[in-house]
Amino acid sequence: MAGGGVRPAPLAALEAAWAGGRLAALAAPQEREALDAALGPAGLERLAERWGAGVVVGSGGSSGGRRWCLQPRAHLEASAAATAGWVRAIGLDPAACLHLNPLPAHHVSGLMPWLRARQWGGTHRLIPPEWMRQPGELAARLPLTRPGSLQAAPALLSLVPTQLGRVMADPAGLDWLRRLAVIWVGGAPLPSALAARARGAGLRLSPCYGTTETAAMVTALRPERFLAGVEGCGPALPGVELRLAPGSGALEVRCGRLSPGVVRDGALRPLPGLNQGWWGSGDGGSLGAEGLRVLGRIDGALHSGGETVFPEQIEARIRELAAERDWPLQEVLLLGRPHPDWGERLVALVRPAPGGDAAALCRQLASVAGSWVPAERPARWLCCPGLEPTPLGKWERGRWQRWLRSLEAGDHPNDGTAADVHPE
Repeated sequence: MAGGGVRPAPLAALEAAWAGGRLAALAAPQEREALDAALGPAGLERLAERWGAGVVVGSGGSSGGRRWCLQPRAHLEASAAATAGWVRAIGLDPAACLHLNPLPAHHVSGLMPWLRARQWGGTHRLIPPEWMRQPGELAARLPLTRPGSLQAAPALLSLVPTQLGRVMADPAGLDWLRRLAVIWVGGAPLPSALAARARGAGLRLSPCYGTTETAAMVTALRPERFLAGVEGCGPALPGVELRLAPGSGALEVRCGRLSPGVVRDGALRPLPGLNQGWWGSGDGGSLGAEGLRVLGRIDGALHSGGETVFPEQIEARIRELAAERDWPLQEVLLLGRPHPDWGERLVALVRPAPGGDAAALCRQLASVAGSWVPAERPARWLCCPGLEPTPLGKWERGRWQRWLRSLEAGDHPNDGTAADVHPE
């Protein structure tokens, strides 16, 4: 059994449920009521009769509502086995690995480190969330031996880009990251500027792609390829097939560990997007010699002036420009708003860093973007002091659309707005 401290209640409950061949339902405290409603009075018991041990866990992208996916234990273990093969292929012994886990168990990327350690025979160590917000504390409380040192256990860590950037910003945190054998980064696109800084620091990043519906990772880029300058999420893991849907370019996945379905109103419903064994992820992508590159959410793409625009790519470009010029940009989010001539136009929500001049920042960004092709050029730049992603680095675009509509209606959202630049 994996070691490394007291297990939180969700993992203890999961262990007990699996020992009895039952399902366990995992959710954040604030989502428990929604999960209970989806399961109904006898949902877990009825599902367990058919599927045995496993989990019901939440999945939700940047748009669309929360869905509750069933993943049988066998699917999760197949995922862990595929990852073990990847670990062996890069020269590590899975049984010798230390699995560091800063993510919650109700997130599939927080569940899998525990399961991998359990299956491989390695050690599982939980990292309290507050340590991830204080990299100096993290480095002091969880010291690591440098790779290659005598008796050093290869340390594996899964992060979202927001966490990676926060830890890298502290010199003690950066040195701590250098001691890791593999840093899987997923859950949201890895900004190019952050990737470049990680390469410059010699961090062994492995950008990866996976979802709750696929029982976590289905692709992963080897750290050596990342350090060599390769972008993207790497090739498919064994047992996984990828293709792009004709016309839309949406990524489709086929593998033996797709979720059997989603739980709603006490019953298991077919997995949305499943067609003859292929599951449509909703992400636009490209496939090449080095594997998968994710372009952005298809359902978040805009059609502006006859062009298809992926907001995530433009957000990354804005962050890179601000970093190059040392402008005080903390967060940026692009949303589409209806336009009578263009169909949709981009609106940029901007949060300056503490002490930054919001109006000046918006004017600077608008000036730089003035040379971009019109479809990718925000027609409006708004300061939004409360702008931030979820703790797992995902954007609740529906929430910020409501904020923007409220502002356009003449209301004054609690987050406020200190600058409004119309470059056109």
